[in-house]
Amino acid sequence: MSSVDDSKRAREFGGHIRESYDTVAREYADEIYNELAGKPFDRELLDRFADQVRDGRVCDLGCGPAQIARYLRDRGVDVLGVDLSAGMLVQARRLNPDIRFVQSSMLALGLASETLRGIAAFYCIIHIPRERVVPALAELRRVLEPGGCLLITFHLGTEDSHHEELFGRPVSLDVALFTTNEMSGYLRTAGFRVEEALERDPYAPEVEYQSRRGYILAVRRS
Repeated sequence: MSSVDDSKRAREFGGHIRESYDTVAREYADEIYNELAGKPFDRELLDRFADQVRDGRVCDLGCGPAQIARYLRDRGVDVLGVDLSAGMLVQARRLNPDIRFVQSSMLALGLASETLRGIAAFYCIIHIPRERVVPALAELRRVLEPGGCLLITFHLGTEDSHHEELFGRPVSLDVALFTTNEMSGYLRTAGFRVEEALERDPYAPEVEYQSRRGYILAVRRS
């Protein structure tokens, strides 16, 4: 298959993901936008990440209502929000009129190569099938400058699941769980150096979904 065909398939990927998040965008934003107030672990990691990337442009990938972009912007980071869902971007722009947002897929970002200092990818990788994780990470590597930082988060586990309801609305979402060792291996294959891999137990049910979380800070190898 040619690279043109690969690019077309990447752009077409995720219709069910886009439609599902369009359906629940307002409810999702209402539920999630202020979540960092109850997540000191995440805030500490984002503070360290901000210190590493403040001298360049950063992408909040799979931004949803852009709570991560908001946090980084408030700490002096030049941040761009990217999401597959147009509905989510409506919410992101409503809540963050001072931040630029772009609709795109993490498999084909449409950004110039080596133009980002950092990427914060919070839980968007969970919707990528395992066989496409390395190509997705390679696309992130492409847009990062040499030495650029990736902070990626995911739900911990070994199984995949399918969800047909979210916030009481019909959706069609496949979710992949990963171990930190598995994700670290994918990152190395895609051209990253893993700097730090962390895990934590969930916060209280009123703060977040009850799953263990994985966080990896990786750097693009030259």
